[in-house]
Amino acid sequence: MDRNNDMTTGVVISTYNNPEWLEKTLLGYMSQSCKADEIIIADDGSTDDTRKLIERYSTHLPIIHVWHEDNGFRKTEILNKAISAATADYLIFTDQDCIPRRDFIETHRRYAREGYFLSGGYFKLPMDISRDITPDDIASGRAFDLKWLRSRGLKCSFKCSKLVKSKLFTMLMNRITPARASWNGCNSSVWRKDILKANGFDERMRYGGEDREFGERLVNSGMKSRQIRYSAILLHLDHNRPYKNEEAIAINRAIRRETKATRRARTQFGIDKEQYRDN
Repeated sequence: MDRNNDMTTGVVISTYNNPEWLEKTLLGYMSQSCKADEIIIADDGSTDDTRKLIERYSTHLPIIHVWHEDNGFRKTEILNKAISAATADYLIFTDQDCIPRRDFIETHRRYAREGYFLSGGYFKLPMDISRDITPDDIASGRAFDLKWLRSRGLKCSFKCSKLVKSKLFTMLMNRITPARASWNGCNSSVWRKDILKANGFDERMRYGGEDREFGERLVNSGMKSRQIRYSAILLHLDHNRPYKNEEAIAINRAIRRETKATRRARTQFGIDKEQYRDN
């Protein structure tokens, strides 16, 4: 039962120059049991191929396309612009390469509580299955069926337990999993008003821990986190990471250490730029 019937829900999807994967993800949002009130695509400088795809799907989904020029990895900046463009009470954050199961939005809504953010997980697919999944596989739900995935060559492991369809089992696994309920950039959600209190994402940060630092500031503000990694299910399509940069990761680690040491709850380098415009 959804206890949050009156709240509006938005989905923020980050993307950069991968319209093939983004299309599969958008197909997942067309098949949701509970529809999003708005879908904000945070586009970190993609070309016209992505724009044209988004225009096509805007006739089926309530999409807001937020774009800025390609000037290197600036995900935190485009996420802040997407948050500013959003109007929904509650925001779910994910990525272009994450196909949501039919009950994904419904699950985030059901578990949403004041004073909490939700931490979901994902099931990673190999490249061959990522490529082969069709629109019908997504719409029918068979792409999330473990037996079907194994018939496509998926190797079975403990991680496959994320796809087990049992409420009792998923509740148990959410409780006993050793994974921390940290902010996971591809599958987390929180009230928009709490994002604004934290001033969004720290725009000094590039790839590598930028999502975790945001979650750490939420915790510093007094919020708690809840684990739903076995309940809110995404299929993570395979891809490489050419934007991974060790120098940027080192800078991010230093910012996270400072956030922890000072118990900072709000960044000066976020949505509201007034605090450091003259610095």
